[in-house]
Amino acid sequence: MKTREPSHVDETQNDHHSRLLEAMAHVAASQGLAAASIAAVVAEAGVSKRTFYEHFTGKDDCFLALYRAASASALRTLREAVDPTQPWQDQVEHALGAYLAHLAAGPQLVRMLFVEIHQLGEVGAAVRREVMQSLADFMLETIQDRSALTPALAMAAVGGIHELVLQAIERGEAAELERLTPGASVVVRLLAGAQK
Repeated sequence: MKTREPSHVDETQNDHHSRLLEAMAHVAASQGLAAASIAAVVAEAGVSKRTFYEHFTGKDDCFLALYRAASASALRTLREAVDPTQPWQDQVEHALGAYLAHLAAGPQLVRMLFVEIHQLGEVGAAVRREVMQSLADFMLETIQDRSALTPALAMAAVGGIHELVLQAIERGEAAELERLTPGASVVVRLLAGAQK
Protein backbone atom coordinates (compact mmCIF):
# COMPACT_ATOMS: atom_id res chain seq x y z
CA MET A 1 0.00 0.00 0.00
CA LYS A 2 1.37 3.35 -1.03
CA THR A 3 1.45 6.07 1.61
CA ARG A 4 0.96 9.74 0.89
CA GLU A 5 3.89 12.10 0.98
CA PRO A 6 3.86 14.27 4.14
CA SER A 7 3.66 17.44 2.02
CA HIS A 8 0.46 16.17 0.39
CA VAL A 9 -1.01 15.40 3.82
CA ASP A 10 -0.04 18.90 5.00
CA GLU A 11 -1.64 20.46 1.93
CA THR A 12 -4.85 18.52 2.53
CA GLN A 13 -4.86 19.51 6.21
CA ASN A 14 -4.28 23.18 5.31
CA ASP A 15 -7.02 22.98 2.68
CA HIS A 16 -9.47 21.55 5.22
CA HIS A 17 -8.50 24.18 7.77
CA SER A 18 -9.02 27.00 5.26
CA ARG A 19 -12.33 25.57 4.06
CA LEU A 20 -13.58 25.26 7.63
CA LEU A 21 -12.65 28.88 8.39
CA GLU A 22 -14.39 30.07 5.23
CA ALA A 23 -17.43 27.97 6.11
CA MET A 24 -17.50 29.40 9.65
CA ALA A 25 -17.34 32.91 8.19
CA HIS A 26 -20.25 32.20 5.86
CA VAL A 27 -22.43 30.39 8.40
CA ALA A 28 -21.83 32.83 11.27
CA ALA A 29 -22.36 35.85 8.98
CA SER A 30 -25.67 34.48 7.70
CA GLN A 31 -27.02 32.95 10.94
CA GLY A 32 -25.12 34.70 13.72
CA LEU A 33 -22.60 32.92 15.92
CA ALA A 34 -25.15 31.80 18.51
CA ALA A 35 -27.29 30.04 15.89
CA ALA A 36 -24.35 28.63 13.89
CA SER A 37 -23.79 24.91 14.37
CA ILE A 38 -20.88 22.63 13.68
CA ALA A 39 -23.19 20.60 11.44
CA ALA A 40 -23.86 23.69 9.32
CA VAL A 41 -20.14 24.55 9.18
CA VAL A 42 -19.05 21.08 8.06
CA ALA A 43 -21.88 20.92 5.50
CA GLU A 44 -20.77 24.28 4.09
CA ALA A 45 -17.11 23.16 4.05
CA GLY A 46 -17.91 19.76 2.56
CA VAL A 47 -15.98 17.86 5.23
CA SER A 48 -16.87 15.47 8.03
CA LYS A 49 -17.35 16.31 11.70
CA ARG A 50 -14.31 14.15 12.37
CA THR A 51 -12.26 16.45 10.12
CA PHE A 52 -13.66 19.46 11.97
CA TYR A 53 -12.51 18.03 15.31
CA GLU A 54 -9.06 17.31 13.90
CA HIS A 55 -8.68 21.09 13.58
CA PHE A 56 -10.84 22.64 16.31
CA THR A 57 -12.11 21.71 19.76
CA GLY A 58 -15.52 23.25 19.03
CA LYS A 59 -17.47 26.05 17.40
CA ASP A 60 -15.96 28.82 19.53
CA ASP A 61 -12.43 27.57 18.85
CA CYS A 62 -13.15 27.67 15.10
CA PHE A 63 -14.58 31.18 15.36
CA LEU A 64 -11.56 32.42 17.33
CA ALA A 65 -9.24 30.92 14.70
CA LEU A 66 -11.24 32.78 12.05
CA TYR A 67 -10.99 36.01 14.07
CA ARG A 68 -7.22 35.62 14.41
CA ALA A 69 -6.76 34.74 10.72
CA ALA A 70 -8.88 37.68 9.52
CA SER A 71 -7.07 40.04 11.90
CA ALA A 72 -3.66 38.77 10.77
CA SER A 73 -4.68 39.35 7.15
CA ALA A 74 -5.74 42.92 7.96
CA LEU A 75 -2.47 43.54 9.83
CA ARG A 76 -0.50 42.26 6.81
CA THR A 77 -2.36 44.80 4.69
CA LEU A 78 -1.36 47.52 7.16
CA ARG A 79 2.30 46.49 7.12
CA GLU A 80 2.44 46.22 3.33
CA ALA A 81 0.95 49.72 2.96
CA VAL A 82 3.75 51.40 4.91
CA ASP A 83 6.27 53.35 2.87
CA PRO A 84 9.21 54.10 5.20
CA THR A 85 10.49 56.82 2.82
CA GLN A 86 7.43 58.96 3.67
CA PRO A 87 6.86 61.03 6.84
CA TRP A 88 5.18 58.94 9.54
CA GLN A 89 1.98 61.01 9.31
CA ASP A 90 1.60 60.02 5.64
CA GLN A 91 2.55 56.42 6.39
CA VAL A 92 -0.16 56.17 9.05
CA GLU A 93 -2.84 57.73 6.84
CA HIS A 94 -1.97 55.52 3.87
CA ALA A 95 -1.80 52.37 6.03
CA LEU A 96 -5.09 53.17 7.78
CA GLY A 97 -6.76 53.74 4.42
CA ALA A 98 -5.51 50.36 3.19
CA TYR A 99 -6.60 48.67 6.44
CA LEU A 100 -10.10 50.16 6.35
CA ALA A 101 -10.48 49.33 2.64
CA HIS A 102 -9.42 45.75 3.44
CA LEU A 103 -12.12 45.52 6.12
CA ALA A 104 -14.73 47.13 3.86
CA ALA A 105 -14.09 44.51 1.16
CA GLY A 106 -15.86 41.94 3.36
CA PRO A 107 -18.65 43.90 5.08
CA GLN A 108 -20.56 40.83 6.32
CA LEU A 109 -17.39 39.29 7.71
CA VAL A 110 -16.19 42.47 9.40
CA ARG A 111 -19.60 43.05 10.98
CA MET A 112 -19.69 39.51 12.27
CA LEU A 113 -16.12 39.62 13.59
CA PHE A 114 -16.38 43.02 15.28
CA VAL A 115 -19.76 42.29 16.86
CA GLU A 116 -19.84 38.52 17.48
CA ILE A 117 -16.46 38.37 19.27
CA HIS A 118 -18.18 39.96 22.29
CA GLN A 119 -20.41 36.87 22.69
CA LEU A 120 -17.44 34.70 23.64
CA GLY A 121 -16.94 36.20 27.09
CA GLU A 122 -13.48 36.33 28.62
CA VAL A 123 -11.91 34.07 25.98
CA GLY A 124 -13.19 36.33 23.20
CA ALA A 125 -12.08 39.42 25.12
CA ALA A 126 -8.57 37.98 25.53
CA VAL A 127 -8.23 37.27 21.79
CA ARG A 128 -9.64 40.72 20.98
CA ARG A 129 -7.06 42.33 23.32
CA GLU A 130 -4.30 40.27 21.65
CA VAL A 131 -5.34 41.60 18.22
CA MET A 132 -5.65 45.18 19.45
CA GLN A 133 -2.21 44.93 21.05
CA SER A 134 -0.76 43.82 17.69
CA LEU A 135 -2.31 46.90 16.06
CA ALA A 136 -0.98 49.18 18.80
CA ASP A 137 2.49 47.63 18.44
CA PHE A 138 2.33 48.22 14.68
CA MET A 139 1.48 51.87 15.32
CA LEU A 140 4.46 52.28 17.65
CA GLU A 141 6.76 50.65 15.08
CA THR A 142 5.49 52.91 12.31
CA ILE A 143 5.69 56.18 14.20
CA GLN A 144 9.37 56.76 14.54
CA ASP A 145 9.11 59.72 16.92
CA ARG A 146 8.02 57.71 19.93
CA SER A 147 8.55 60.50 22.44
CA ALA A 148 4.88 61.52 22.24
CA LEU A 149 3.19 58.22 21.41
CA THR A 150 3.43 55.88 24.38
CA PRO A 151 2.15 52.29 24.38
CA ALA A 152 -0.92 53.47 26.32
CA LEU A 153 -1.64 56.22 23.77
CA ALA A 154 -1.14 53.78 20.87
CA MET A 155 -3.73 51.49 22.47
CA ALA A 156 -6.05 54.49 22.95
CA ALA A 157 -5.71 55.28 19.23
CA VAL A 158 -6.52 51.66 18.30
CA GLY A 159 -9.51 51.71 20.65
CA GLY A 160 -10.78 54.97 19.14
CA ILE A 161 -10.45 53.64 15.60
CA HIS A 162 -12.13 50.39 16.64
CA GLU A 163 -15.07 52.38 18.03
CA LEU A 164 -15.35 54.38 14.80
CA VAL A 165 -15.54 51.09 12.89
CA LEU A 166 -18.20 49.73 15.25
CA GLN A 167 -20.32 52.87 14.85
CA ALA A 168 -20.07 52.61 11.06
CA ILE A 169 -21.12 48.94 11.25
CA GLU A 170 -24.12 49.86 13.42
CA ARG A 171 -25.14 52.48 10.84
CA GLY A 172 -25.00 49.85 8.09
CA GLU A 173 -21.87 51.39 6.54
CA ALA A 174 -19.47 48.43 6.83
CA ALA A 175 -18.82 48.57 3.07
CA GLU A 176 -17.76 52.23 3.35
CA LEU A 177 -15.18 52.03 6.12
CA GLU A 178 -12.51 53.68 3.99
CA ARG A 179 -14.37 56.96 4.55
CA LEU A 180 -13.18 56.81 8.17
CA THR A 181 -9.54 57.27 7.12
CA PRO A 182 -9.24 61.06 7.62
CA GLY A 183 -10.84 60.97 11.08
CA ALA A 184 -8.86 57.90 12.15
CA SER A 185 -5.64 59.59 10.99
CA VAL A 186 -6.44 62.71 13.01
CA VAL A 187 -6.95 60.54 16.12
CA VAL A 188 -3.46 59.07 15.70
CA ARG A 189 -1.83 62.42 14.95
CA LEU A 190 -3.41 64.11 17.94
CA LEU A 191 -2.46 61.32 20.31
CA ALA A 192 1.08 61.38 18.91
CA GLY A 193 1.24 65.11 19.61
CA ALA A 194 1.55 66.17 15.97
CA GLN A 195 -0.09 69.04 14.16
CA LYS A 196 -3.25 68.22 12.21
